[in-house]
Amino acid sequence: MRGMKMLAVAAVAVMTVGMTACGGTDEGSDGGGTTDKTTKVGLAFDIGGRGDKSFNDAAALGLDNAMKELKIEAKDLEAAASESENDKFERLKLLCTDGYNPVIAVGFVYAGADPKTGPLAKAAQECPDTKFAIIDDQSVTAANVAGLVFAEEQGSFLVGAAAALKTKSGTVGFVGGCDVPLIKKFEAGFKAGVEAAKAGTKVLSNYLSTPADKCSGFNDPAKGETQAEGMYDQGADIVYQAAGGSGTGVFKAAKAKGKLAIGVDSDQYNTVEADLKEVIITSMLKRVDVAVYNFIKDHAAGKFTAGPLVFDLSKDGVGYSTSGGKVDDIKTQLDKYKQDIIAGTIKVPSA
Repeated sequence: MRGMKMLAVAAVAVMTVGMTACGGTDEGSDGGGTTDKTTKVGLAFDIGGRGDKSFNDAAALGLDNAMKELKIEAKDLEAAASESENDKFERLKLLCTDGYNPVIAVGFVYAGADPKTGPLAKAAQECPDTKFAIIDDQSVTAANVAGLVFAEEQGSFLVGAAAALKTKSGTVGFVGGCDVPLIKKFEAGFKAGVEAAKAGTKVLSNYLSTPADKCSGFNDPAKGETQAEGMYDQGADIVYQAAGGSGTGVFKAAKAKGKLAIGVDSDQYNTVEADLKEVIITSMLKRVDVAVYNFIKDHAAGKFTAGPLVFDLSKDGVGYSTSGGKVDDIKTQLDKYKQDIIAGTIKVPSA
């Protein structure tokens, strides 16, 4: 199936009065974070959608939090693993023509191979009065497009330091969902943090997919499990995964091998099945929920800024989790690294 038939729709709605028309803006604020008109928010998910317990769920949380505070009617649409760029464009255009404004594209895949002619650029051109945001991309330049981007390397530095301070074997691992510049930022930061905390610690790295296979490694838990098993067999006792839905496989491998793992995007200690909690020592928090929430709230208040909006450690856009208590004994050291990064004393590489 192609086109509209490929769109699996998961609609979330809060029924309120005063829907806005396609491309319209919401006016008025009572100063308490609410508006006197309904904001219709469209969310176009990346592969995995709601329930991936990672990247997409973080975006969904931002929408859900906004719905608790603002008058919102929302619709979110799922992506298919084998879809084309035109399918992505149709998803964005469908939200636009159905009257949703703003529309949020979850993931760099919506920029396409050529950001000047890709799905988002095309949708932004055909819907000039609709405000768009794209998470993890700043290559699409248009007057009605904002890029919500993060300093993933900074948060990854902190969990890299945690891995080095916690490893007993002297070897740790990194599993990336797709071999693209964005995930390279996670790897670069992780390696820098490992080296800073305990020089000489060995880091094993591998990627589950490439753009040639449409970054399928973000939604392949079985492959994530296999890759992590290989790293544990090579001596790693902690593996950091930046692989979206495939991270569950990494956690399963850690449990089977009696080893440990590090989550990503969300506080995955609080999202995984109960039997996997014990393997997660921390997660690199990428506050996609904060970015989505802030973008929606600003739009509802009549505020919009085109171009990149960067969420780093200084803005709590990234960080590390402490759920489970496994890093409580090194928290002082990790927080010192955090402050040094914010102060500029430590420069974290992004490539």
